[in-house]
Order: sequence, then C-alpha cells, then structure tokens
Amino acid sequence: MENQENSQSIKEFLCWRENLYHGVNARKETVIELVDALSSNSIASSVVELSEHPLFRRDYNSLYKGIQEFLPDKNDDNYSQQVNYLLEAVSQTIPTPVSRHFHLFGIDTTPCPRPFSATLADKTFIHYPNPIQGNKPISIGHSYSVICALPEGIATGNVPWAVPLLAERVPSSEKATNIGNKQLEKIFNTGSFCGDKLSVLVADSFYSQRDFIGEQVKQNNLVTVTRIRSNRVFYRQFISKKKQKITSGHPRWYGDKFDLKDENTWHKPTGISQSIFTTKKGRQLTVTISGWKQMLMKGTQNYKMNRHPFTLIRITITDEVGNRIWKPMWLIAIGPRREELSLIDCYESYRQRYDMEHLFRFGKQKLLMTAYSTPDVQHEENWFKLTLIAYVNLWTARNLAVVLPHHWEQYLKNKKSVKITPSLVQRDFYRIISTLGTMATSPKRRGYSSGRIKGYKKTPRTRHQVITKGNKNSRK
Repeated sequence: MENQENSQSIKEFLCWRENLYHGVNARKETVIELVDALSSNSIASSVVELSEHPLFRRDYNSLYKGIQEFLPDKNDDNYSQQVNYLLEAVSQTIPTPVSRHFHLFGIDTTPCPRPFSATLADKTFIHYPNPIQGNKPISIGHSYSVICALPEGIATGNVPWAVPLLAERVPSSEKATNIGNKQLEKIFNTGSFCGDKLSVLVADSFYSQRDFIGEQVKQNNLVTVTRIRSNRVFYRQFISKKKQKITSGHPRWYGDKFDLKDENTWHKPTGISQSIFTTKKGRQLTVTISGWKQMLMKGTQNYKMNRHPFTLIRITITDEVGNRIWKPMWLIAIGPRREELSLIDCYESYRQRYDMEHLFRFGKQKLLMTAYSTPDVQHEENWFKLTLIAYVNLWTARNLAVVLPHHWEQYLKNKKSVKITPSLVQRDFYRIISTLGTMATSPKRRGYSSGRIKGYKKTPRTRHQVITKGNKNSRK
C-alpha cells in the first residue's frame, strides 16, 4: 500500500514538473534550475547567492537573465496565455475536496518594502507592521495581491498549506480590491474551478467593501465570507404586510437598524450553533456562533446592495468556566448559494484564512520573497511569482519528503508521525530532485563575453518620488 501511494506521489510530482517545464517559454532550463535551487535553499540570504547552489549549474548572469525573461511584457499577447497555462498547471495540483462540498479560496495582500530604492518606480506608502510599540505600521514600497487555494486538512495532514494561484502587484493608481476582482474573474473563468461546484472565498475586513462584495455576488457559484469591523451598522430586510396599502413614493428597502455596538438594536438570532475544540496546551474552549439571516447593508450608486441580502455571524469564545475570552468576531456570508453553508462551515472556513499568513512568513524568510533588490518593476514582479512557484514545488513534493531533523531538534526524532511542513520539505528537496532527476539539460558554454567597451558610461537611472495618495477631494 505504501509503495502504491509513493508511486502515485511521484507521478503527481513529475506531472507538475512537466507542466511547469512546458509553461515556461523563455530560458526553460535556467528557470527550472533556479526554482529547484530556491526550493532547496538553506544558506543563501540573497538572490545572487543561489547561483552557487549545486542544483544551479549556470553562472549568476544566467540567473538574472532567467528572472528578467521569465514572463514577457504585460503588453505582449503571450503574457496572458502563459499566465493562464501556469494557473492551470497549479490548479491541477490541488486535490478534490472529500470532507467538504466546496472549494475554499483566500485572498490577501502582502507588503514588499523598498524604502531605499530611489530608482524604483511606482512606490507608495504601504501597510507594514512594526514591532516597536507606538510606531506607525507603514513603509515605502509595493504591495501584492495573492489568491490561494486552501486545501482541506485531510490532504495536508492539518498543516497550514496555502497553494498560491495568482499574484499581481497593486499599482498606486488602483485599489487592492479592484486587482482582486480581476484575479478572481480570471480564476473562475479560465481555471479548473469554473464548473457548477460551490466555491467559498474568505477574506479579512479590508475586503468587506462594497466595490469588492458587489462584484463577487455576480458569481452564481461563489459565497464570500469576510470579517467586518465591530462598529458597522446593518439593517433588517423590510417585509411589507399583506394588508398594507400601496402609497406613492419610493418603496421601502431597509427595516430596523442593527448596530453592532448597541445590543439593544439586535433581534433574536435565526440560528445558534456551538462547538468545542481543544487548544495545543489542552485547554477546552467553547465556540458559540449566532447567525442572523436576510440582513442588508447600505449600497452605493454603482452597487445596489439592497438586492443582495447576507447572513450576519457573531462568534464568541468562552472557557471552561463560561467566561468570555477575546473580543467577539463578526463575519458576513454573502452570495446566491450562502444557504448551503452552515454557521460552523463559515467559521471553520474563515479560520483557515490564517494559513495564508504562514505562506507569506515562509516566503519572506525561506524563499527570499522580498530579497530581490532591483530597480525594474517588471523584474521584481517576475521574482515574486517565481518564489510562489517554488512554494508550489514544495507543495507537490510534500508526500515524498523525509524528516531530516537537526541535532537540537529532539522533538522531531522522538515522534513517530511528524507533520510535514514546508520547512521540512525544503530541507529534503535536494535529495528528492537528485533522486528523480531534472528536465533541465546541462549548460554548454558558448564563449566569453567581450564586456563593455572601454570608456563606456551608462546613463544614470531616473529617480522616482514616492507617490502619496490624498483624500478624494484633493485628487479631484
């Protein structure tokens, strides 16, 4: 049985490798070896140091050229075709859900700080958490919108894996919600998820805006679960009485007010569910989930939100004695098929959104996601996408990895069943790729470059100012 599972895992890994090889149009061998070197990196702290990795058999010039030519220019006709091919290749690595009846996706933005890159274009102020108390959580650089598939725990062994599907830089002239709308439209129209199966999207409170939710409700097979701030005000859906006379004027859409800060405005929940879970320290906590159906939010001129009722969810957690710990969390579930999700499904789906935080942390610490200092915006975007492809490389090899603990990791030696995390796969990836081989051919030197002509001087790069976003009135 183990041999059959191992052979199936090898087959899936090689299938992904073949799709990746055919999905790269320029410098295939260089890109494949660069991704392998990044997937098994344990020493390099900068991008150029990857050229000294044993799996990268080329020099550092080829490394830079591979990053620069990984994807064509966005204005090129082949750009969208290549992105769609890679999206389809990554989609095939996601297993079909078994214990739940829907696909789960997550969307979020992550910062890429570049405060000292004076020649980098389109820099703006971004949200960047600061560990020093009292400092403003801001920096200067770019931010990237990432959409991930969140596989269920059966396929991951309850390890926080998040498979990245699409990543796009958020320009200073657009909002992250607009970029996310375009990404989701591409996934549900060209990917493997465009069928009739239900899909659930989880996001934080930033995506509870009307310009994002108003676009997602147009998807018939999508339910969006977002967190909302605790100071929002919603309304009950107004239902007119049968014997009430029809009067002139605008029909009434909104009923009684529902202020999240004022419990006196709350009405009786339409459903309540409870669940008990145990923390890692053995502490038993009770989760109480209350739901109010047919709620409405105020709309805008472009988005008539009165046509799209949603389910409002309040989550409270109590300890063994019954004392409430932490602040209550508010969620909304909106979409044509929201009734197919129970309250517990919405809560558990949103809890899995935090797996994306593990992806960003691992990518920046282990995959050098924000370590590429380049003055070219397109090259930075190519490198960011290459790091996500390296993460997918580790995802497909998770069932082939063997635990290789360090001398000080006694807890990994004593346990019989160890959860295979991305760090453990990266530690063993060199052995995996050395055993199975690579599709990249060995390099052949074509000669030596003559270099620059003596006396040649490069034109200094243009220095760009940081773009500041004012309020709407000042921009007008």
